Amino acid sequence: MKPLEMWTGLECTLNRVHDRYVDQCVKNGHDERIEDLHLFAELGVKKIRYPCLWEKTAPDNLDHFNWTQLDERLAELKRLGITPIAGFLHHGSGPRYTSLMDPEFPEKLARYARAFAERYPWIEDYTPVNEINTTARFSCLYGHWYPHHTSDMSYLRALYQQAKGTILAMKAIREVIPKARLIQTDDLGRTQSTDELKYQAMFENDRRWLGWDFLCGKVDEKLPIFWYITKYGDLTHDEIRWMNHNPCPPDVIGVNHYHLSNRYLDHHMELYPDWSHGGNGIERYADVGAVDTGQVDLPSPQSVLMETWERYGIPVAVTEVHTMGNRDSQMRWLFEMWRAAKKARAKGAHIISITAWSLLGTYDWHKLCTRCEGFYEPGVFDLRSPDRKPRHTGLSRLVKELANKGDSDHPILKRPGWWRTPRRILWAPTEGAFSPVRLRSKFPPILITGATGTLGQAFARICGARNIPYRILKRSDMDIADIAEVRRVLGRIKPWAVINTAGYVRVDDAEEDSEKCFRENVDGPFHLATACAERGIPIVHFSSDLVFDGTSSEAYLESDQVSPLNVYGRSKAESEEKVLIVNPRALIIRTSSFFGPWDEYNFVIRTLRHLSKKNEVIAASDSKMSPTYVPDLANATLDLLLDGERGIVHLTNQADLTWQEFAQKAVDIARDKMAVEPSRIIGKSMEELNLKAMRPKNSVLSSERYTMLPTLENALERYIDQLEVQTAQQEMIK
Repeated sequence: MKPLEMWTGLECTLNRVHDRYVDQCVKNGHDERIEDLHLFAELGVKKIRYPCLWEKTAPDNLDHFNWTQLDERLAELKRLGITPIAGFLHHGSGPRYTSLMDPEFPEKLARYARAFAERYPWIEDYTPVNEINTTARFSCLYGHWYPHHTSDMSYLRALYQQAKGTILAMKAIREVIPKARLIQTDDLGRTQSTDELKYQAMFENDRRWLGWDFLCGKVDEKLPIFWYITKYGDLTHDEIRWMNHNPCPPDVIGVNHYHLSNRYLDHHMELYPDWSHGGNGIERYADVGAVDTGQVDLPSPQSVLMETWERYGIPVAVTEVHTMGNRDSQMRWLFEMWRAAKKARAKGAHIISITAWSLLGTYDWHKLCTRCEGFYEPGVFDLRSPDRKPRHTGLSRLVKELANKGDSDHPILKRPGWWRTPRRILWAPTEGAFSPVRLRSKFPPILITGATGTLGQAFARICGARNIPYRILKRSDMDIADIAEVRRVLGRIKPWAVINTAGYVRVDDAEEDSEKCFRENVDGPFHLATACAERGIPIVHFSSDLVFDGTSSEAYLESDQVSPLNVYGRSKAESEEKVLIVNPRALIIRTSSFFGPWDEYNFVIRTLRHLSKKNEVIAASDSKMSPTYVPDLANATLDLLLDGERGIVHLTNQADLTWQEFAQKAVDIARDKMAVEPSRIIGKSMEELNLKAMRPKNSVLSSERYTMLPTLENALERYIDQLEVQTAQQEMIK
């Protein structure tokens, strides 16, 4: 057997919702960037699932084709040595002149397939219709997508239409390209249930194979679910007979496996949220992702692959591997699937590849592409930059490593993802499910300095939540301004990365205590960066918006010239310069004005508490800045660390406002949940506040590199929701 291959795929869904088409390749900008193909080629993969979509090439009729974009893109893939797997429909129902319910849909798809094959006779791999079964369910059983039907009859008709279309399309292609291969994909997991619902789970587990069963000519009386087809479908005996007499078994079965592919059915509906409640016409029950409940252990990806191989005896590829979440989750999921495929191969299954899916990420899949909210999940590349150009990530580096070496020893992969920890459980936890997981272990940790500070504690919490081993040190554990001590501690702990949150933070006191400020803010980071450079490990260092003088009328970018007004700002500016000189690989995060759930003294909580007691709040009315929600900052910083980023990056929650306006915004969001008096917010000038250290009138930060943090409104809503929960918990304790 050949070595396990790494393929890639581009999330290219073009689905229809009522009269509106939702096009992922427009949203992610790939339609305008042929240069993306060169980034894909850098990964070292040889095969890509690529959109050659019917709706875009022949949008008006099958007598006129616009091949311009495909001519350009497919020729470039060929030049780069990447083999395309051509996809014609990706969760689509076809152009406006057809639909999944159109009796002529199969023949129309075949006409497009023949025209495509004649145009590109060198392409041999095809997925005419992506996820036949899933598309039929979402379009014609659940009604999410066009034609928005909600019946078993429509589901079975859509399933049949797509299967027949695939058979006719491959027949037409093979008349032009005899060696053409069918790589047929579908979402595949397993359904578990309470004992009372085992019959329903068995039905769901039988139905999941129907798309492949139709293609393989297996839909007859011997099929356990045949009763369902004859009872609820409108397929004639002639139609079923035609399907069995014209089988087109896939050359490769493509398994798309996600965390939510595995389902759990529970008749104890009170344990689950209302949106999960449903039924089968006989009983009511909750239907949730198995990963979200504490009632069952998760089926392993390896077992799902073995089931597929044993059922069909056809080579299997994992044709989509993607998860939303932080970068370590994405890396761990890809690596887990890679190892699962290798384990299945060791047991005799013919698994040929796994596919790093969603090269450019996805848009609005949290709502199944039924709404256009602009919700973006990064993929192998990340588009969260002002110019929306894809950038490499830790995930893209892992794809390249697996494609070229077949393995990886990145420290982050030595711990399981959240789906293998108690943290996965959202509903119906078993006793003890939320017991904390100890993270200190033999695995290399991240070393965090500044154990007594807000930022250091935040990183410890976030690392704990993300199952990233860490060690957090106080000054008594390691004085970062003592190079000999730094070298000793790094040699003993052997971290794979360092996050430096230690430092002098008292801006006004620094005016009279400059020696101590510079020792902690300049000498310490310089020595720490030096020792990290010696050991070849990455370091993150934090700087401030106070490196700027505020004379600009625009938000400050990373490349703008620094010109601090006070001692603290000068110490931060000098530390940036020295750290990057001694360690050019260092990542320096400039940020501003923290608020968060683990700091009882931040500006927001103090403002809300004062106002709830009908006290006045005084805030600067002529000094503009960009607030930063600490959990967002910590999560984004860890992602950038895993991505191998370096240099200076601005991270704030995308806002431009005065302290008075910040207080007002917090009150506006909290007003419905907390008793506050917004009229008691008093604005004063910086001069009236009479602070020792000069502050810039404008220290707003923006970024020419990344826009990774959500908006301030989004952050404040989450923060105030959390405050409300904490308040309720405290009341319960009382």
